[in-house]
Amino acid sequence: MIKYVLKKIAYGILVLLGVITVVFCIYNIKPGDPASMSGGQNTNKDIIENFNKEWGLDQPILKRYFHFVNDLSPISVHDYSSENSFIYYEQERYNGFKLFSISAKHALYTKAPYLKRSYLNNRNVSDLISEKLIGTAILAFASILFASLLGILLGSYSAYNNKGFIDKFSLIFSIAGMSAPSFFMASIISVVGGYYWSSAIHFPVLPLVFILLFIVLKSFKQKNQFRIKTIIKNVLKGFAIGLGIWLILIILRSIFQFQFLDTLLYSFEIMGTGLEPSGSIIQLNDITGAKEYNWSNLVLPCITLGLRPLAIVLLLTKKSMEEVLSSDFIRTAKAKGLSTFQILWKHALRNAINPVITAISGWFASLLAGAVFVEMIFNWDGIGSILVNALKNDDLPVVMGITLVISVIFVIINLVVDVIYSLIDPRVVLK
Repeated sequence: MIKYVLKKIAYGILVLLGVITVVFCIYNIKPGDPASMSGGQNTNKDIIENFNKEWGLDQPILKRYFHFVNDLSPISVHDYSSENSFIYYEQERYNGFKLFSISAKHALYTKAPYLKRSYLNNRNVSDLISEKLIGTAILAFASILFASLLGILLGSYSAYNNKGFIDKFSLIFSIAGMSAPSFFMASIISVVGGYYWSSAIHFPVLPLVFILLFIVLKSFKQKNQFRIKTIIKNVLKGFAIGLGIWLILIILRSIFQFQFLDTLLYSFEIMGTGLEPSGSIIQLNDITGAKEYNWSNLVLPCITLGLRPLAIVLLLTKKSMEEVLSSDFIRTAKAKGLSTFQILWKHALRNAINPVITAISGWFASLLAGAVFVEMIFNWDGIGSILVNALKNDDLPVVMGITLVISVIFVIINLVVDVIYSLIDPRVVLK
């Protein structure tokens, strides 16, 4: 186990070095001048020269690359004798300590990774990220938790009741969830859930009538009519048919102006969600300036960001559970008279969960990197806003800092997932 973990850490360091190299090369090869963009309309030759000298942009690209990697490395080489040196060690900047000297002027130091300062506001990048990452992390964790729990539950139930109504409904929902882009769903959910439905909404009576008809006419004709499965199936069918007929009547009413349809289109007012169309979980009080936590603002962006991973987790769980449920040991468990709960959760799910864990881990790290559009639409206080601003203004230290943090999270999650594999499934041996 220890040998495997050390090997994965070594691979992770190589991955991080590759990410740093690629992003560094892109930002130093592509057109654009950070000095001109930072100076704005008042930029002149002296300002550009001073800016490039201050940030080391007048140095050769290989020297800048070495300096950048040296700053990011927890063990780095620095000059402790001359303040004019390109790699001079400043205690206030690096906040580390000396390990040992390697020459008359240079020594080996250990420190926390130094992400430099922003070109735009001269603030430490680590401070900027630490302030915003907590908001993005909360949103990503809540979204993947919502997607994981609901996806595993629906996927397991669909696999156990294969080719049933719930199975078909889950398949349609999954396809729709994977097809809808996050920014598109964010706009719809923000407007519908936070604007139109914030205080109250008018709900048509027709779908409710069909729900009652299906329950009364169908449930009592079938055996085990009081089973939850039967009731849910008829409720969904009645709602879908009633809603479809209601939409058709709306179209006919708008085209032909049939007055007698008003009775069938009757609706009643139901209580609103009380949610805002935009807003972050941490907000500043306008009067006192103190931080206030508004957890209700997490609901809509959490649902929006969790829809696509929910669809993936549902399909993966269903597919994996179907393969396991057709195995010999499941048939043996059924022959022994074990309950459905014991078969699904104690035997089948444990053997089917590995690909699902892989998907969940990948999506969690992806949500940290891909929540930019959702954060912008919901005005969420996360790393998305500073990342977009940094990309527009060629703020390399901020872009590199956020990229590095997300890459580290990817590496850590992959390592943790491999360890979880060995704990859940005894057949997995880490070498």
